[in-house]
Amino acid sequence: MEKNKQFNYITYGATVNSEEVRFFLQHLADRYFGCNDTERPTPACIWGMHGIGKTELVRDFALESGCKFTYIAPAQFEEMGDLVGLPRIENGESLSRTHFVAPDWVPKEDGPGILLIDDVNRADDRILRGIMQLLQNYELVSWTLPKDWMIVLTANPDGGDYSVTTMDDAMITRMIHVSMEFDVKVWARWAERARIDPRGISFVLTYPEIISGRRTTPRSLVQFFQAIVNIPDLKRSLDLVKMLADGCLDKETAVAFINFVHMDLEKLIAPEEILRTPDFKMVDGRTKELVDGKTKRMDIFSVIITRLSNYLKYQKNDLTDKEFENLQKFILLPYMPNDLRLSMAQELVNSERKDLKRLYTIPEIGKLILTKM
Repeated sequence: MEKNKQFNYITYGATVNSEEVRFFLQHLADRYFGCNDTERPTPACIWGMHGIGKTELVRDFALESGCKFTYIAPAQFEEMGDLVGLPRIENGESLSRTHFVAPDWVPKEDGPGILLIDDVNRADDRILRGIMQLLQNYELVSWTLPKDWMIVLTANPDGGDYSVTTMDDAMITRMIHVSMEFDVKVWARWAERARIDPRGISFVLTYPEIISGRRTTPRSLVQFFQAIVNIPDLKRSLDLVKMLADGCLDKETAVAFINFVHMDLEKLIAPEEILRTPDFKMVDGRTKELVDGKTKRMDIFSVIITRLSNYLKYQKNDLTDKEFENLQKFILLPYMPNDLRLSMAQELVNSERKDLKRLYTIPEIGKLILTKM
């Protein structure tokens, strides 16, 4: 058990980012799916603040892994029958017995599959007590989950201002736990793959401290970015942008985004421009103007580098000679601090893309990497 010092929240398990949660789920899936023994996997519970993407992560993991997926939100269950099913009398030759028919949400086919019990501790105490049997035995009253199904739960932290039901030790010990926290670089990698508005990605990377966990969450930010994606010139539509920001985000975050637009930071040079420009002097000039003026803006330089690194790591096609030449020129910009240069080079050569290992052939970069190994 771990307490968050800022909010006095109680969570359980190791504190990890979303990519590490995926590794955790993959390990459990590899361990149990398709094995011949009758052992059922220990249910996994993912703790975390609202809006950081716990539900979406489990759903996406199931779909990308080729698993069946079933979702329930027990906070919406009003009667025990919603959980255990309804009784039905079956008449036999010599006696009658009551049999509980499984609810519609119960999977009917063998897996591999994942049953997500979402926001489990928002259910009332009666429902939680009923769920305990499901966690222990993968069955409730008269019905059993099919073979090769794994139970995953999500929960909000206890001990703070969340409206949750405290789970006792008997329930806690029926699960294996991790606590998921927001990691801005991991989020940015996901956002590039999900094609989130690049202006939004740049904003979050520039102001990672704005993820407050109240109204401003990764979920509400994505809602806002989706709302502005069809506004080509944010500055010309500032009143509309402010209205949308106020509708989705905390006031402080909305003000920060308007300032971000006022400073033209939404026009940060994009990865595609850096790699595909026919004249790198243009990229050099724009970058220098942004980061190497009277006030050194290494934070902005870091945003540009992070977006370019993420873009490169998740592109499927190898770099053309011209793109590699532009990448080389960018990494060797004379006003790039050596720590940023080293960090970027190491991240790229350690990625799964073989074509990026060509960076070792650049004497300045190869020497920098090797001397720091």
